Amino acid sequence: LHLASSSCYLFFLLSFTKPDGSECSEFALSGSNVSLQIANLPEGYSSLAWFYTVDQKIVEWELGDCKYFDTKFKDRARLDLQSGALHIQKVKKEDESTYILKVNGDTRNEKNWKIMLTVLDPVPKPIIKIQKMQEVNNSCYLMLSCVIQDQHVNYTWYQESGLFPKELQSSVLEITLVPQNYSKFYSCQVSNPVSSQKDTIYFTSFCQPALSSGIAWTAPWLVIMVTTVLSLLWT
Repeated sequence: LHLASSSCYLFFLLSFTKPDGSECSEFALSGSNVSLQIANLPEGYSSLAWFYTVDQKIVEWELGDCKYFDTKFKDRARLDLQSGALHIQKVKKEDESTYILKVNGDTRNEKNWKIMLTVLDPVPKPIIKIQKMQEVNNSCYLMLSCVIQDQHVNYTWYQESGLFPKELQSSVLEITLVPQNYSKFYSCQVSNPVSSQKDTIYFTSFCQPALSSGIAWTAPWLVIMVTTVLSLLWT
């Protein structure tokens, strides 16, 4: 292997704490900087090495000599000599892996730690759509969908009075309202471990959404009318 550098740098520290021998998970936002670190690094160790895979070494420190290997992390990864943390700049999706830290003590006994790094893109802004809204017998049936391309997210719905119950937290919100408990707005927040976005729909009165709330809603009668017009044009 060719050495990419011969010096180590001290970078800012983002804590990551796990005991010896355990396997942990770390999440990072695509394009951000991340630090992989263990707690209680053994004192007086004789060597330390970070691996991207079991056989791809990123950096190695041994008896005062720090060596960086010619990998895809060239110029992006630095070892913190004080804490043993591995700092990676501008992480990418392809940086996802189970990283391994190997430390040899004075007695040459080796200790290993594993950190599984997952790199996630920021969630896009969702759009609330009214799938169905029907007022019957002084009640309002409302079905709202929170539309987003990335399906690997958590959904959180809330209204003027606070969060909805856990059993209602999904991509679709179905509720039946009465004039006494209607809310002036309904919000959907989508999130992953590193980012979140939300959209809000506003109501001017009971079962009456505000036209300026930016909602995406197509009335059923409009769909029928447009379909009929298009059919006439092609006949």
